[in-house]
Amino acid sequence: MGQAKSGIVWQPLSHFLKETRNWGPVEISASLAVLDIPWIVKPLYGLVSDFLPILGSRRRSYLVLASFGTAAGYAFVASAASSAAIIPALVITAVALAMASTVCGALLVENGQRLDASAAFVNQQWLWFNAAAIAASLAGGWLTGTLSSEGALRAAACIAAVASLAVLAVTRLVYEQPAAIDRAGFTRALHGLRASTKNQDLWIIAIFLFCYYFSPGFGTPLYFTLTDGLGFSQPFIGALSAVTALGWIAGGLFYRFALYRLPRRDLLMLSLIAGAGSTLAYLGLAGPISAMLIYFMGGVAAMIANIATLSLAATVCPKGAEGFTFAAMMSVINLAQPLSDTLGSLLYEHVFDRQLGPLIVVSAGFTAFVLFLVPFMGVARRVG
Repeated sequence: MGQAKSGIVWQPLSHFLKETRNWGPVEISASLAVLDIPWIVKPLYGLVSDFLPILGSRRRSYLVLASFGTAAGYAFVASAASSAAIIPALVITAVALAMASTVCGALLVENGQRLDASAAFVNQQWLWFNAAAIAASLAGGWLTGTLSSEGALRAAACIAAVASLAVLAVTRLVYEQPAAIDRAGFTRALHGLRASTKNQDLWIIAIFLFCYYFSPGFGTPLYFTLTDGLGFSQPFIGALSAVTALGWIAGGLFYRFALYRLPRRDLLMLSLIAGAGSTLAYLGLAGPISAMLIYFMGGVAAMIANIATLSLAATVCPKGAEGFTFAAMMSVINLAQPLSDTLGSLLYEHVFDRQLGPLIVVSAGFTAFVLFLVPFMGVARRVG
């Protein structure tokens, strides 16, 4: 609910910058790319969480701090009067949410390895993430279509702040063994981290993840096409995001009942083929019905890709440094995605003359190219 680039704030924020500040696709993509920086440095949060417990807790304590930080940042957004003040406040929320995400990732890896259920946990995590995304998308679209651009952003920020505080109510459910700062254990862990940086499998996966998620994105150009080109209303655009989230949930259920037995290499191949196909489907975007079908297909393909890549990363994380290593893998993705969106916006405005079709073809081509890297993923066969 609270992520600025995917939660309830995203559409009101994009609309506010487009209509009130008259920003173009490149300005919006480049300015909001700063919100990805805290997600790129997630390994730092993982390192702190792994080795510096607070009051005997390595996970719960940091989740509490992150919840308060997110709520404070959004409270400031709700009271801010200019975009110059809004962006720094959103950076605070990004730092806090990246910390919370790192802690949740560490819990996923620890319990996934203990129970040999990493893929199932990734599936569950993202299924419920997208259940929340449906509510966030519908609410964000309704706010944008009902209130002024400034009023919608303020209201969305208030809701995100309340959602962040609600996390405090469930932190008691986090089970973990009491931990203390142990100098000898810290030294051993540092040796383990040093060894993990020399782990060839981790480097192979990191390179693969970057190539997997780096393609000229068209998220921001697509928003301009939906509003200016196709004339879709803001509530309907919010509903399309909810349809994408429904696709993610359908993809998770499809994995749970049909794909979970596939070898990991085959699952990676399937996710790439589905990703390229769902991207090309945007060429058929012509009206409300086609948009809903395309967005749903894109959600299904994205969920399959998420399970394939994140479960692969979770499986090879070394014990004792789960937060750091899994966060490092996620940082590769978080670095690739903003570069992808900014590159796509530059191509859209300065190369393709605001034509979405050529950008879609190039993006699908990048995804299809990664298919040629899968045969080199020997690690995928060994762990899957």
